[in-house]
Amino acid sequence: MSAGTVDQALADATARLRAAGVEAARRDACLLLGAALGTGADAVRAQPERPVGGAESAVFAALVARRLRREPVSRILGSREFWSLPFKITPATLDPRPDSETVVAAVLARIGDRSAPLAILDLGTGSGCLLLALLAELPAARGLGVDVCEAALRTARENAVALGLAGRASFVRGAWAAAVAGAWQVIVSNPPYILTDDLRDLAPEVQGYDPHLALDGGADGLEAYRALAPEIARLIAPGGLAALEIGTAQSEDVELLLRAAGLSVLGRDRDLAGRQRCVLAGAGTPAERSLGEIGRGERK
Repeated sequence: MSAGTVDQALADATARLRAAGVEAARRDACLLLGAALGTGADAVRAQPERPVGGAESAVFAALVARRLRREPVSRILGSREFWSLPFKITPATLDPRPDSETVVAAVLARIGDRSAPLAILDLGTGSGCLLLALLAELPAARGLGVDVCEAALRTARENAVALGLAGRASFVRGAWAAAVAGAWQVIVSNPPYILTDDLRDLAPEVQGYDPHLALDGGADGLEAYRALAPEIARLIAPGGLAALEIGTAQSEDVELLLRAAGLSVLGRDRDLAGRQRCVLAGAGTPAERSLGEIGRGERK
């Protein structure tokens, strides 16, 4: 990839990415060139005649080569925006998707008092995106993120520090909630839910770069929910709320598991594409609960 102008560099990279089957090739080229120049993508788009030096061109070529191997741009750059917040991601963490913002939105829509001193538990926290996004919106809340992977927990802790939330966020290693006690007003999780046999059909960006531990839901995709349902029932506070991300066509099966654990199913929320993406549950029957009372029950 020879030196030239921004416009020339973008045209060349876009053509190569498109030929390799990369969707949104022009957008990805802009993001990568912005990183190579240290200016950001917006400046790249605004300066098509800006010269690209030899050293800058070499850096850009290396970044484009990684994208040609179908490494996601977010992983090349080492960060992903989630809930309008920047999150560091590493090979140990799932790359947060916009679909997962459905969980955050579902919880916030059902909290009566956002200034309440809530206790939030995030099971399988990964980068910490669910927990930290909620803490950013709930100024008096505190939270605990649990993950079986210590490398993921290191990333989550770094994100908490970078976002100024380390004083209200703690992280602990454990298999789901095995190491957790107390009563929690909000419990969230984005567990692995892809059927094992379907992993090989995933896009190269997912199959080759997301940790399989965060993807593989077992033979029927429900293995994690079987483990989570009784733990949620054990840990959820009176009047509390649990929000679980789900895969396509899994809502009814997950709801059956939650009910079998003694939980009340409170509803489903859809993502921006209209797919059922989040199942909501709580302790007790709907008649015994008031969603507006979340945060006023027993605290951890």
